[in-house]
Amino acid sequence: MKILIVDDEPHALKDLSDCVKSIRPEAEIVSFVRSDEALAFAQSDQAIDVAFLDINMPVITGIELAKELKKFLPKLNVIFCTAYSEYAVDAIRLHASGYVNKPYEKADIERELDNLLHPVAQMPKIFVRTFGDFDIFVDSVPVKFKREKTKELLAYLIDKRGAVCAPRDICAALWEEDKPDYLRKLTQDLTETLRAAGAEGVFVKRFKEFFVMPDKFECDYYDYLDGKPYAISAFHGEYMSQYSWAEATMATLYYKQ
Repeated sequence: MKILIVDDEPHALKDLSDCVKSIRPEAEIVSFVRSDEALAFAQSDQAIDVAFLDINMPVITGIELAKELKKFLPKLNVIFCTAYSEYAVDAIRLHASGYVNKPYEKADIERELDNLLHPVAQMPKIFVRTFGDFDIFVDSVPVKFKREKTKELLAYLIDKRGAVCAPRDICAALWEEDKPDYLRKLTQDLTETLRAAGAEGVFVKRFKEFFVMPDKFECDYYDYLDGKPYAISAFHGEYMSQYSWAEATMATLYYKQ
């Protein structure tokens, strides 16, 4: 979900952005204090699901901004934020998704996001567990692999944290010998497996280059390195226990404790 927030008062913009982020931590939030800059961004991006718009703004009012946005984003959920209730009629005429009076409460914002006029298709939540045995989950369901080596290939790439890996290095780690044909089969199998599970954005393969996209999933290992409390608590001295090549990272994690 991508959310646009526009308010000409910087402190109000920050407060609303923080509030929305606390309610929808998975959402991508873009914010502007100038309505004309927000319009220019939306015209170039055109992938916005929800727009929180202050009504009383210079240059372009929230009402006028909503009209312009609706011209090329007809399914955009517009939620107006204002201290002036007389604008409610204009909001209704524009088929706004919601209307919040300032000062608002978190519950007000949460209610509007839970009752959007145009429901937003949610992307599956992908989580990679590395502490203990390695597994990948989509919406809390573990992904099933036909080949154990396909799963190990993904684990190896996860361990590299998005770094580009060459076929020879992968083969050396997984088999200690060069197996380019077998690796080709595994990369194809990995692509098909992740696509079937709804996690196709995780893995990228190019000519003699393989890597994962860390921004497409959550991972306890990555969060541990970022100092997130849940990940620090989850680490009990085990990391990808199935794989001997993971011992080097395990030593590093153990040293950081």
